[in-house]
Amino acid sequence: MKIAIIIVRTLIGLMFLFASVSWFAMVFFHAFPMPPVTGNMKVFNEGIAASGYLMMLVKITELVCALLLLFGRYVALALVVLFPIMVNIVSVNAFLAPSGLTTVIPLLIGILFLAYTQREKYAALFTAK
Repeated sequence: MKIAIIIVRTLIGLMFLFASVSWFAMVFFHAFPMPPVTGNMKVFNEGIAASGYLMMLVKITELVCALLLLFGRYVALALVVLFPIMVNIVSVNAFLAPSGLTTVIPLLIGILFLAYTQREKYAALFTAK
């Protein structure tokens, strides 16, 4: 089980690391062009871009959490921080780009698996006092 946890944690960390680093490379270094999007997804992306800060905040958060997962430090905290981002990723793909669900669902399952392995650290959050 310990090997499975390390493999899943590393794969999820690498996926978020790649997503954040490639976004920074695209935005700051123009390493490659922005993939074209149309329809409601384009409107959604324009809305996020209009905020001026939201995508930067999300990508910095993803980068920090990816590094925490890769180094195996503060894994429970990284998962708690990533979960709302993951819910948004799943929602966007479910409603605006269903073809992306084939990538997103395994990622969500991996995060839920890791959260399950960290359940004793979350127990105090669910105790009424």
